[in-house]
Amino acid sequence: MTGAGAGPEPGPDGQPEGQFEDHEGYSGPAVLLLGGHEVPVEVDLRGFFQPIDGRYHWYGRIAADPRVTGLVEAGARTADLRTPAGSATGSLGDPDPWGRYRVAGTGAPPFPTA
Repeated sequence: MTGAGAGPEPGPDGQPEGQFEDHEGYSGPAVLLLGGHEVPVEVDLRGFFQPIDGRYHWYGRIAADPRVTGLVEAGARTADLRTPAGSATGSLGDPDPWGRYRVAGTGAPPFPTA
């Protein structure tokens, strides 16, 4: 099904490929390279250009995942984040009450920008 109201088209594994929205951001599957491990995750990312420092700031949440929790608890906090559109390095913060980790970075984000 395509057209208004249709969800993302399924990828080769039958799962939705993710969604690049009209605003600057991305929601969907990604791969987190953390502590020497590749962990498939779901992310919700956004970003904005900050004229004060002249840099692009991106941020978001990584869906709760016990593998991410274990790696962060073992000391990993800097990670590469890959989406279907690109990759970027970011830092992981503390988890929220639902076990989702905040991720943030500056510079080119792992999603297209306007």
